[in-house]
Formats: sequence, structure tokens, C-alpha cells
Amino acid sequence: MQISESLFRLTDRNGASKVALVAGAASGIGQAAARGLAVAGAVVICADMNAQGAQETAQDIVGSGGQAEALTLNIVDQSQVTATIEGIHSRHGRIDVLVCTPAVNVRKPLLNYTGDEFDKVIGLNLKGSFLMAQAVGRVMNEQKSGSIILFSSIRSVTVEPGQGVYAATKAGLVQLARALAAELGGAGVRVNCIAPGIVETPLTAQIKNRPDWYDAYARKNALGRWAQADEMAGPVVFLASDAASYVTGAVLFVDGGWTAIDGRFTPPL
Repeated sequence: MQISESLFRLTDRNGASKVALVAGAASGIGQAAARGLAVAGAVVICADMNAQGAQETAQDIVGSGGQAEALTLNIVDQSQVTATIEGIHSRHGRIDVLVCTPAVNVRKPLLNYTGDEFDKVIGLNLKGSFLMAQAVGRVMNEQKSGSIILFSSIRSVTVEPGQGVYAATKAGLVQLARALAAELGGAGVRVNCIAPGIVETPLTAQIKNRPDWYDAYARKNALGRWAQADEMAGPVVFLASDAASYVTGAVLFVDGGWTAIDGRFTPPL
């Protein structure tokens, strides 16, 4: 591959825009990912259970000169996932990128978890991502190309009280991505995870409303602050593009150094 200014562009050799499907595009990291992919040249399919939010993201992209469309999608509904992927493939003839971001967290001790709460967290975070990756992976396997990007978390490797089931799903996504990378690599399909640290999104709103909790998390990482959702767009575009053509089965930590350091305390040396 010759290095050029188009290394991060999401267009093919003929200059045609690649097609990127973003699940969870109505808000937070998914919305930021959709915008970033559009700036890089992709046609972005903005999917979310929140139909209005998905439409607003798509309209924002189009209003900024990009290409996008919106659709309503519940990723835990297998028949709906299958029909949606078939519909996108039928309309566009290709799916080049999948970004899957939806997640839920029930913060409570494991001994107090109910079976329904467990099913809720596992169902969306792990099963939903699996259904999306499986359906899109089948398309990419046939077309012999593509990039699947699943969203894990720092909780895949480090945990705290109240995060057990959420952490289990995020660790599970890493192994799911690695298995898919192994199974689809021969077809030229890449599968990776992004593992964010603390990001200001609707999922973490309850923490932002607690200054002591919010500040404690900020002090845990090397940069001493929370991430903004837009800071996840660059890593997404990287993994989606030819710049990451030899990257698969990997976990890209985008955590401000959270998993690299032992808190913010500097001992007297």
C-alpha cells in the first residue's frame, strides 16, 4: 500500500464513498463516530432506537455537506437486525464499516442483582453487539472486505464495586472481536475493539451530577480529565480506514492513560 494523503479517507480505489453503519448514532459516542466517519468521506447509516435522534444526527451530517441517512433499529431484535442489514446491502450494494456502541449499565453489587437486570445488561451490551457483528460480518465475508468496530471499555480489564455485569459484557466483547477477527481474517475483514475510559455521555450523566465522583474519576487518569465523545471519532476513523489495514483482533484503549498509571498521586521521590 502506497502511503498518501488519502490514507484515512473512507473511499475506495474508484473514489466511491464507503458505507458505514453506526448503531447508537442518536447520541454520545455513536453520534460522534457517525460525524467523524462522514467527515472522512463515508456514507453513514445512522441507526438507533431513538428515531428522532438518529434523524437529527443524519440531518446534521447532511447539513455539513456529508452523506447520511437514518433508520430505527433495536439491536437486540434478531429479525429486525437481519432485515435492516439486508435492506442496507440491497440499497447500497455494500457495507464497509460497522460501529456498534449501544450499552446499558445497572450499577449495583452483584449480590443484589436480579435475573432480569442481568439479562438486560447482557442482552444489549453483549448479545446485541453479537447480532450486529454477525449480520454485518456475513455481508463482509461475501464481499471480502470490511471493518467491524465494537465498543468495549476500560472495564474489560479493571473493575470497581457495582460494575460487575457491565464489566463482564465488555470483557466478553473483546473475546468476541478476537474470535471474529480469526474467523473473518481470511476474507480480508478486520474486527477490533475500542475501549474508552470515562467519557461524558448520557450513560455517565449520573456521575457528572456528583462532583465528588466526577472529580475522583478525572484524577484517576494521566490527563486528569474526562473525555468528550468527539474524542472517540478519531480512533473510529483510524480503525475504519486503510491506515489500520494490518490491525485486527486488537483493543485500542482510549482512556487518557487510566489503565497505564496507578492513579494521580505522585509520591515524594
